[in-house]
Formats: sequence, structure tokens, C-alpha cells
Amino acid sequence: MVQRNWTVFLMPYEQAVDELKIKLRSLRKEFLEKGEQSPIEYVTGRVKSVESIKEKMKRRFIADDLLEQDMQDIAGLRIQCQFVEDIYQVVDLLHDRTDLTVVEERDYITNSKQSGYRSYHIVIKYPIQLATGVKEILAEIQIRTLAMNFWATIEHSLNYKYQGDFPADINSRLKRAAEASFMLDEEMSKIRGEIQDAQRYFHTQKIREPKSPKELNHESLDSK
Repeated sequence: MVQRNWTVFLMPYEQAVDELKIKLRSLRKEFLEKGEQSPIEYVTGRVKSVESIKEKMKRRFIADDLLEQDMQDIAGLRIQCQFVEDIYQVVDLLHDRTDLTVVEERDYITNSKQSGYRSYHIVIKYPIQLATGVKEILAEIQIRTLAMNFWATIEHSLNYKYQGDFPADINSRLKRAAEASFMLDEEMSKIRGEIQDAQRYFHTQKIREPKSPKELNHESLDSK
């Protein structure tokens, strides 16, 4: 068995997550600053814990010396979108970037899992600049709607309790909830234009609203 200094091993993954969160959030800001609708709503990220890595290595029979190649989600990013159409726009944006390379894709939206899980997974190769030089690591980016994320978060929590072996009743209810969630996404897509127009109108009105004395006082204090 390979003896690892886990702190040193995970450091490039932590750096990758931090850098990618900044870049993806800046991408959202760029759309908004231009007065355009951003396909990105939220960006979160995490690095797997050592315990989680060891558990997955055992469950998936991943050899120690192949850990960096065979475990693609040690570094994980999650992008949440308002609409299903936004997901595929984000996919295109990632393909167009020159600071990362897409190496694998899994579309669980068009082809949902048996459980009802829907999401778009992209595995990327991302270069990290270390003191010893450039190191390329693998990271997984999951792209999903807010509704898909809500369902997946609940399913993930239940999975901890039942270890994937859900009672029949809960399993059937989860599948029905997944279908209801996707129906919500489909209905929202049908009125996407109306929703986005309303959001732009709200944003414009908010900018035009006169600021209260309290807000002006805060700005005065911030400038000092």
C-alpha cells in the first residue's frame, strides 16, 4: 500500500477547486455586468475527505498507484442553473475554455439514472502551478438545475441512511419526485422568456430605486 502524506496529496485539488470557483463565478459576473442573462446561478466546490476517498477506493477496487487516474471526482465542482437549456450552454462554455480540457462527459439529463437522478457530468483535466512545476489533475463538474439539485441533495442524504438499499416505498416516492422535479423544469422552460424578461425588469427597477438614508450612510462609511 502506498504511504501518502494526505495533506500534500490533496493540496493541488484544493487549489484547483479554489481557482475554478473564482473563474466560474467571474464568468457569471461577466454576463451580468453586460446586462445579459447568466446561465450560471450558483457555483460550489469541495475536495473529498480522506475517509471518503478510502471508502470509494475500497468500494470501486481502485488500486493505490492508480488513484489519481481512476478517481475523477477528488476535486468536485457543482454549477446550478435556472433552466435545462442553461446547462447545455454551460457545457459549451466549458468546451470553449483554453485553461482546461474536457476528457469525459456523461449526460444524465437526456439519459437519467434508474433512480431518477438527473445531472450533466463533465470530467476535466486542469493544470495547477506548483513550486515543482505544472501538475495536471482530474476534476468533475456537475451541472444541474435548482430543482435537480434539490432532489439529488435529498437522495444523497437518504443514501447515507440506507446505503443505497432504499425500502420499496421510499424508492418509488423518490422516482415520482424525480419525475415531478423534471416536469417543473420542463414547465419553467416553456415560459423561460417571460421569466427572464421579468427578472431583467426587476433588476432594472432595483437599480433605479432611490436609495434610503440608511443605505447612503453605509456607502458613506464604506468610502472612508
